[in-house]
Amino acid sequence: MVQIKSPEQIAKMREAGLVVAAIHRATREAAVPGATTKDLDEVARKVLEEHGARSNFLGYGGFPATICTSVNEVVVHGIPDEKTVLADGDIISIDCGAIVDGWHGDAAYTAFVGAGHAPELVELSRVTEESMWAGIAAMKQGNRLVDISRAIETYIRRQPKPGGGKYGIVEDYGGHGIGTEMHMDPHLLNYVERRRGKGPKLVPGFCLAIEPMVSLGTPKTEVLQDDWTVITTDGTWSSHWEHSVALTEQGPLVLTAEDGGKAKLAEFGITTAPDPAA
Repeated sequence: MVQIKSPEQIAKMREAGLVVAAIHRATREAAVPGATTKDLDEVARKVLEEHGARSNFLGYGGFPATICTSVNEVVVHGIPDEKTVLADGDIISIDCGAIVDGWHGDAAYTAFVGAGHAPELVELSRVTEESMWAGIAAMKQGNRLVDISRAIETYIRRQPKPGGGKYGIVEDYGGHGIGTEMHMDPHLLNYVERRRGKGPKLVPGFCLAIEPMVSLGTPKTEVLQDDWTVITTDGTWSSHWEHSVALTEQGPLVLTAEDGGKAKLAEFGITTAPDPAA
């Protein structure tokens, strides 16, 4: 069952989303050469405390940290620790969430550590982020879930990969519904699988976490012995971008973007819904 939210409930989710945006801002500043992934986790904890919010990652299925810190070939679910020291040239995807009055926010971004990154890494992150926005732009009344998947996949497939070959659209993980829980129905693939059909019709009150994960090589992944860390099977580096989005009668609202998604969605000719936090 898909949970449909009222405008008042979406306003609460916007509050949680803005806490997530604050965590992104603080951790991005802290993701410098010499910092450990544990340092970044501590930064996120402090932001949550300052906003009176709770982490929806800590303790989730036994996860031991506040954020996921996925470095280089790690796709998702990297566990922060004191041993992983960020180095110049690394990329790191930081995934985090927050709970405010029982309502959840969830978002991720890829950051560049230091300088000197290869052009193919810069392009990898750009393609992943832009495919997310293409998916968000497809979240409109009258469309179905598969239209979001198609928009993400189509954007990625149309981008030339530096050096040739194709980007790997990670197969085993995708987006999801969000609301009174972090992970809810429906599951959102980042590619079209025709056996799954078109999925539910998008109506006001629909809230989704849209999150493409893309690698420089394979779409295949494996989980390490810690039962959390997911890496590409061929060791190629990957990028992960995510936003939580609500569909309202007035259009989409990107709950975890500071401006509600206004600037990026304007590029698609889309006007965002009024921001209850404004």
